[in-house]
Amino acid sequence: MQGKEKLQFNFTVLILAYILELIEIKKIDSTAAEALSSLAKSIYVNHYAHLWLAGGMDWYMNEFAYPVSKITSEIENKNCLHYIAYINNIAVGYLKINIDAAIEGGDIKEGIELERIYIHNTAVNKGLGTYLMNFVFDIAKSYQKKYIFLKAMDTASLAMQFYTKMGYALAGSFRLSDTIFHLMKEEYRGMYILKKPV
Repeated sequence: MQGKEKLQFNFTVLILAYILELIEIKKIDSTAAEALSSLAKSIYVNHYAHLWLAGGMDWYMNEFAYPVSKITSEIENKNCLHYIAYINNIAVGYLKINIDAAIEGGDIKEGIELERIYIHNTAVNKGLGTYLMNFVFDIAKSYQKKYIFLKAMDTASLAMQFYTKMGYALAGSFRLSDTIFHLMKEEYRGMYILKKPV
């Protein structure tokens, strides 16, 4: 290897090592439910406010998805894994994984669901999404799963591009309940199911 190439290689390795050192993923227990609730809400507001009619986002965050009592119950569920992602010791994302889960009609022992992967807007385009997706893949392998699946809004084109790049393919579609999600704008209720082999 020539001197300039060696310098470039060493610089690249140094940068990668520095980036990897900055990212930390911590499994949490119910003592962190309040912190996760607060983090989830701060991420949600920045990414999804446009989905809702008046009052809808407050209902979703404070009553449906992220009240501390609900998050505590989910964390205590032995089928669920919750992780908070940090960059420079600042919480910037989280994962919720359902260990035994299946696409409708499938065997729950074969599938694992990535129910939530949320990244704060300050941490987007820094490699964290790829890092988290690879982390989930390693978890799926450790549980000897045959596939991972997730659900995404059919209008989320950037997310769909990312999932496709990460090896996920369309496996189905559905609509969110008009009864439950009546405060969500109709055009955002369509969902895709995406699947990746392990």
